[in-house]
Amino acid sequence: MARRVGDRAGTRTRAQGTGQEPTALDRALTTPLLYFFILGDVLGAGVYVLVGQVAADAGGAVWVPLVVALLLALLTAASYAELATKYPRAGGASHYATRAFGPFAGFVAGFCMLAAGIVSVAALARGFGGDYLSAFVALPVGLVAVVFLGLLALVNARGIKESTRANVVATVVEVGGLAVVVVLGAWLLLRGDGDLGRLTELGTPEKGAAAAVLSGSVLAYYSFVGFETSVNVAEETRDPRRSYPRALFGALATAGAVYVLVGLAASAAVPTAQLAGSSGPLLEVVKEAGGVPPKLFSAIALVAVANGALLTGIMSSRLAYGMAKDGLLPGTLTKVLPGRRTPWAAIAVTTGLAMLLALTGSVATLASTLVLLLLVVFLMVNTAVLVLRRDPGKAGHFRAPVVLPVLGIASCVLLATQIEAAVWLRGLAIVAVGTVLAAISVARRSRRAGEGAEKEADRGADEDAPQPG
Repeated sequence: MARRVGDRAGTRTRAQGTGQEPTALDRALTTPLLYFFILGDVLGAGVYVLVGQVAADAGGAVWVPLVVALLLALLTAASYAELATKYPRAGGASHYATRAFGPFAGFVAGFCMLAAGIVSVAALARGFGGDYLSAFVALPVGLVAVVFLGLLALVNARGIKESTRANVVATVVEVGGLAVVVVLGAWLLLRGDGDLGRLTELGTPEKGAAAAVLSGSVLAYYSFVGFETSVNVAEETRDPRRSYPRALFGALATAGAVYVLVGLAASAAVPTAQLAGSSGPLLEVVKEAGGVPPKLFSAIALVAVANGALLTGIMSSRLAYGMAKDGLLPGTLTKVLPGRRTPWAAIAVTTGLAMLLALTGSVATLASTLVLLLLVVFLMVNTAVLVLRRDPGKAGHFRAPVVLPVLGIASCVLLATQIEAAVWLRGLAIVAVGTVLAAISVARRSRRAGEGAEKEADRGADEDAPQPG
C-alpha cells in the first residue's frame, strides 16, 4: 500500500514539475503510443468495405474523394489539437463545449459522442461475430458479442498502457494487410493486368463529377473519423502540449497516404462495377492477383474490428468519466481502480450498454446515424475554439489559424447536407433525448447550487447572531 501511495504521489509530483495539471489517471502515454492509438482508431474495419462504396458513388477515381475527405478531417483535427493541448482533460468535446457554452451544451456534445461510441462498439462486436468469424468457426452472434465485449472491458480496465500496447500490435497487423493490397495491385499492373485509365474516371450515370466527389467524400469522411476519440486520453498523455499535435497530424497523414494507395491499387486492379458490387472489395484484389489465401483477410479484418472496438471502448469510458468529473453525469462514474487508476465504473456502464445494444439487434438502425452525430459534435468543437480564444490558457499550447475552425464549421454543414432524410430523423431523435437529459441535469445542478447558497447564507446568519453570555 505504501508503494502505491508513493507511486501516486510521484505521478502528481512529475506532473507538477512539467507544468501539467495533477490528474487521478495515470500519465502513461508517450508520443509513439498516442500516434498508434490514433492511427489504429482511424484505420478501422471500415476500410475493408469502404473502397467499394466510394467507387459506387464516385466512379473509378476512388482516390479523389479520399483526398477531399482527409482535407476536411484535418480542419476539425486542428480544432481538436488546440483544445486538447489547452485543456488536457478526459471529457474531450463535452469538456470543451461546457467551457465555451455551459453545461447544457456540454451535456449534449458528450451525449452525442457517448451514443455514437457505444453504438459503434456494439456494431463492431456484432461484426466480430459475423461473417469474418464464420470463416473459421460458426457461433451464435449474440454470444460472441457478449464474450467479446467482456474481454475488451477487462483489457480496458487493465490499464491504458496495456490497452495501447495491444493497439500497437493490432495496428501493425491492419497496416500490414493494407500494404499487401497495395503490393498486389502494383504486381497486377506490372504483369500487364489492370487499367490505369480508371484512376481518372469521375462520376456515375446518375451524378456528374462534382456531385460524385461530394457524395463519395461523405462516405470517405467516415473512414477518417476516430481521431476525435484520442482527446479523451489527453489526461493520460505524459506531455500533451508537445505530443498530441505531433501524434494527431502524423497519424492522419499516415492514414491518408495508406487510404489513397489502397484506393489506387483497388481501382486499377479491379473493374469499377465489380469493386462497387462487392462487400469485400479488397478481397477482390487478392482474388485477381492470386497467391494469398482469402482467409488471411478474414483474420486481418477480425483484428481490425477488435482493435476498433477496444479503442472506441476506451474513448466511451473516458468520456463518461470526464463528463462525471464535470458534474454532467453521476459522480459514481469517476471511481477508478486504486492500483491501475482506470475508470472501472465508467467502463462497466458503457460496456453494459453496448452489450444490450448488441443483443437487441437495434444497432443496425442506429449505425447510419454515427456520422451525423459526429458532425453535430464537430460543429460544436469548431465553434468552441473561436469562443474560447478569450481564454489564453497556459503558454505553449497548439494554436490553429482562425481560418481553419471557420472552414471546419463550413465543412460540417456541407457534409450534413449530403445525409439522407431518414438518417436525419433517427439522428434528431437521439439528439432530442440528449437535450431532454441535458435540461434535467442542468436543473438538478442549479437546484443543488441554490440549496448550497441557502445553507451558506443560514450559516452566515447564525455566526452573526448574538451569542448567549
